[in-house]
Amino acid sequence: MLILTTVLTTGALTLTACGSRDEGKGGGDGDKTTVVIGVDAPLTGDLSALGLGIKNSADLAVKTANKEGTVEGVEFKLQATDDQAQPSVGQQNAQKFISNKEVLGVVGPLNSNVSQSMQKPFNDAGLVQVSPANTGTELTQGDGWKTGDLKRPFKTFFRTATTDQVQGDFAAKYLYNKAKIKKVYLIDDQKTYGAGLAASFKDTFTKLGGKIVASDHINPEDRDFRAVVTKVKNSGAEAVYYGGEYPAAGPLSQQLKGSGAKIPLMGGDGIYSADFIKLNKKAEGDLATSVGKPVEMLDSAKTFIKNYEAAGYKDAYEAYGGGTYDATWSIIEAVRIAVEENNGKLPEDARAKVLEAMSKVKFEGVTGTVSFDEYGDTTNTMMTAYRVEGKEWKPEFSGAYKPE
Repeated sequence: MLILTTVLTTGALTLTACGSRDEGKGGGDGDKTTVVIGVDAPLTGDLSALGLGIKNSADLAVKTANKEGTVEGVEFKLQATDDQAQPSVGQQNAQKFISNKEVLGVVGPLNSNVSQSMQKPFNDAGLVQVSPANTGTELTQGDGWKTGDLKRPFKTFFRTATTDQVQGDFAAKYLYNKAKIKKVYLIDDQKTYGAGLAASFKDTFTKLGGKIVASDHINPEDRDFRAVVTKVKNSGAEAVYYGGEYPAAGPLSQQLKGSGAKIPLMGGDGIYSADFIKLNKKAEGDLATSVGKPVEMLDSAKTFIKNYEAAGYKDAYEAYGGGTYDATWSIIEAVRIAVEENNGKLPEDARAKVLEAMSKVKFEGVTGTVSFDEYGDTTNTMMTAYRVEGKEWKPEFSGAYKPE
């Protein structure tokens, strides 16, 4: 979760959707087929900064496709739902999307534990889901991934974000090899994302020769961390690695430094947000990793950034803006393929054909080349490490994941 963006330009798409037709006077350009793309994210609550960035970026992709006539005869519409970062709400939202037959794909959610409640319903309905933020490795590779037993649980799930395995590995190598930190206190928030990220970090860090001096869990709803801060301060740790999100990470880091412990807190994309710095007056020197390269540094993202600013969204695109645009466009591209292979008409079994087309999707997007492997994972494993300097996240190092 962080602050990225990017745009993509693909060739003309030709789509049609299983849905309503808006009959214009006199036909022609007024005769459009409506295709709905759903988006699910926390639009209220502590994580809304990231969720609104996701919604806005998906909205921009839909508006761009309509403006450019990307799919002749098709008008895309966005259906947005607020999951409040709660799995039970996410599951209810999934049913709303499934019941709307015009919905041919869903972008989101933000949280891996919310996604776990949505995957099976979408799979049962044959409805494509593409998340720009879910990093839980088991979502695509199954619970046996740690032992090398990779099995894709749900054929309808895809993502433009890389996995916790990749991110945790990258973070550990950065901290050990680049930052020269050898002793770490490990903390996670016990949620799917945070626990998975911490486990991946620990595995690589210890293999490199690093030492986990102690481990702890916190309640992500808490804001008083004095007990764990005392333990960290007395542990001899040179850094804290935190698996979790910015609402708790900000106060944790501030209280840690307020105790006199002059060590950085490092986390994943869940803390890579401007809100982490807003919540943490002592954020200077803290570290985070996030997917891809900073969109601001990508030529492929210039149009996205320009168009996002021109659209006048009051909320920043944040960490997942570029990935969300690409996730939304991948659904648009899959619809194009399905239509093209059906003589320019939307197939009767549109959801099934769009799902089938996802394996053929490949285009140059905001974040680089967008395509998916046999598990539904992005083929783009580029990661970036950031450091807080002068109340801003500044990129420190970027690299692609290379399994040992």
